[in-house]
Amino acid sequence: MAAFGTSGLRGLVSDLTDQLVFIHVRAFLRYLRDIGEYQSGEKVILGGDLRPSTPRILTASWAAVLAEEGKPQFAGYLPSPALAFAGISAGIPSLMVTGSHIPFDRNGIKFNRPHGELMKTDEAGILAQDMQVAAGLFTEQGALLHPPLVPDADLHYLQNYQNRYLDFFGKESLAGLRLGVYQHSGVARDLLVDILVAMGAEVLPLGRSAEFVSLDTEALRPEDTVFAQQAVAEHQLDALLTTDGDADRPMIADTTGRWWRGDVLGVLTARALGAQTVVTPVSSNTALELSGLFTRIHRTRIGSPYVIEAMQAALAAGEGPVVGYEANGGFLLGSPLQQHGQTLQPLPTRDAILPMLTVLTAAKQQGIALATLLDHLPPRFTASDRLQDFPTRLSQQHLDAFRGTDNVLSLAAFSQTFGKVAGPAGSLDYTDGVRVTLENGTIIHLRPSGNAPELRCYSEADSPEEAERMLRAALQIMHGWRH
Repeated sequence: MAAFGTSGLRGLVSDLTDQLVFIHVRAFLRYLRDIGEYQSGEKVILGGDLRPSTPRILTASWAAVLAEEGKPQFAGYLPSPALAFAGISAGIPSLMVTGSHIPFDRNGIKFNRPHGELMKTDEAGILAQDMQVAAGLFTEQGALLHPPLVPDADLHYLQNYQNRYLDFFGKESLAGLRLGVYQHSGVARDLLVDILVAMGAEVLPLGRSAEFVSLDTEALRPEDTVFAQQAVAEHQLDALLTTDGDADRPMIADTTGRWWRGDVLGVLTARALGAQTVVTPVSSNTALELSGLFTRIHRTRIGSPYVIEAMQAALAAGEGPVVGYEANGGFLLGSPLQQHGQTLQPLPTRDAILPMLTVLTAAKQQGIALATLLDHLPPRFTASDRLQDFPTRLSQQHLDAFRGTDNVLSLAAFSQTFGKVAGPAGSLDYTDGVRVTLENGTIIHLRPSGNAPELRCYSEADSPEEAERMLRAALQIMHGWRH
């Protein structure tokens, strides 16, 4: 069943018929017309990731833009943040056909208003639009009878995004580094190589895949861990880089072959960019607070719309420079930044390229190995994973057991379920799911995914071994919840 998730529409490919896509894209544009952000004859930029279902959904989206008297422009298969950057720069709507990190049998559409992502408050306005279509446009199965021809991509949008980083960091800023790019099926697999080469690095493209790989930065596959360790050792790399499918989530491994957690990458990126205010969801590593590096920290629910909303509030309050990041590694820039006479304009959407380039150039400028940057942070370690095919309704039913009106009763319910492996619970946080801080300082966080039928688990402890132990123990208990 297709439904609105973070920033747009998500669902099984079999449910995302041409007709369903068509009516939702029309509803999006009609909503923008209602609020004065779109008018007939205006351009709408479209792009997509490399999933096999993406071209068909792009075609149906193109037809919908034409039906709303818009002028669709195809930006090509490019990163979600590159598409958002194009739309924000031009002040026009854009939409990205992508399922991000979820499996290939699913897909979606990420909608952007002329100034950035959809917010949660926009959903009701879109869904309230007339969802009826005229007869004669679709087959009984919901397929377009006469699909329009989508022309070749206008690649200047991708070039503008690349120049954004080359201008800011400098074209020889990574000279002397030997870097690998794990390409798999990520839409930024060639762009990332091009940027690193232009910045002076020696680059080895690795692991390119003809089939779509659903790489989730918060639930890595064992083969991804092994790949990093072997690639770094075999090719003597200074770092290995990759992204998820639509390049809004980064992954970087240092010379030990260890993939960095996205929230640790976020702290180090914010520090290197000189941020004073940091916004991040409640699930991110508490090394952020323990580091003492930032003037103001705001915690939110999980999802970029919540981070963006808090960033906007911080900017309105005169705080700055303001940045945000999520535990998955996606980095959001709320304020313009100046370094070495160059200005990096805001991009308030998840981006995978900026954080990786930032930590690489920071290490290069300091003359240290990438891993040495981690020594600047307190020793707090996180782990995360998920149980797939776990209906949201079932997840919520179990988590509601910890939501008693009396906090003591809630702690008792948690201790009854997890006490043997976790120890006594000290406090509970219901900001997003259930986040429990144990009396010994270890954290367990459980929540239903907002994009797929999955139950996610995060853990945090003073050692990577303890964080992993708690994660596996919690997942084992949660697995029993299926029955």
